[in-house]
Amino acid sequence: MEDYQEYIESGRLEQYALGELDPAGQAEVEAWAARSPQVRQELDELLAGLGVYAEAHAVAPPAGLRERVLPRVLAEIGGAPAAAPVAAAATTAPVPTMRVSASNPRPAEAYPVAPEASRRNGWAIAASVALLLSLAANALFYSRWQQASTDLVAAQNSQARFAQTSQVMERRLSSTQEQLHVLRSPQEYKMVALAGTPAHTSAHARVLYNGASHHVYLDVQQLPTLPAGKQYQLWALDKGKPVDAGVLAANTAAGDSLQQMKDIASAQAFAMTVEPTGGSAGPTLATMTVIGNM
Repeated sequence: MEDYQEYIESGRLEQYALGELDPAGQAEVEAWAARSPQVRQELDELLAGLGVYAEAHAVAPPAGLRERVLPRVLAEIGGAPAAAPVAAAATTAPVPTMRVSASNPRPAEAYPVAPEASRRNGWAIAASVALLLSLAANALFYSRWQQASTDLVAAQNSQARFAQTSQVMERRLSSTQEQLHVLRSPQEYKMVALAGTPAHTSAHARVLYNGASHHVYLDVQQLPTLPAGKQYQLWALDKGKPVDAGVLAANTAAGDSLQQMKDIASAQAFAMTVEPTGGSAGPTLATMTVIGNM
């Protein structure tokens, strides 16, 4: 007897079950089923599995398959009534487990196929969840980016303020060191006391003048408060001619600091007048407040 396993694996039984064989091929399969219990079992399982699969997927078997195949097979294997038992087997019998072979590597009933609508719904739900997660992550990242940007701007502003403060402190320190040098170097700077005029007897100031470097510093002890739009201006008198030595800053006029004025090449006296803000080209003698000789 030929090897029934080789015949089972040849794929002829599947072709028979699907109605793809000509009459001669069908007769061959039926003959094998009649003489080989193994082939008959395999064929029965194929036919039952095909019926269950078609019913599950609403696919009808080829027209005339049942009428053409089952009577012949049943006649060959024992002649049981063709209609009722087979129909019952197809509808009520438990689905047998098909044997995996080279021609049938993946039994259909072992891998039920999900309906197309279910697959689409599953993908839609997964896509919705992914979208929500993406939106939440983007919102979180945007919020953190905004906070980081705000923190960076605040840090930059703080750094700018610190730099400005440092520059102001450096200028003040430099000015203070220079003033200390001026006050501690009497041999280099000659002090000229400026006394108040008869109209301003309580006014007092002093000028520190370096004849070698021509530097001039002004130190105010007391000056009358100025009206709006007015500013004190210092003059050097060189051979009777007034020379502009600069205007006083508000803190200098208030006596808070020592101010370096314009360099003066030569002078025999210094005087201070009240001028419009920004100074004048020549002194307003009627507003002279203090004066002192070298």
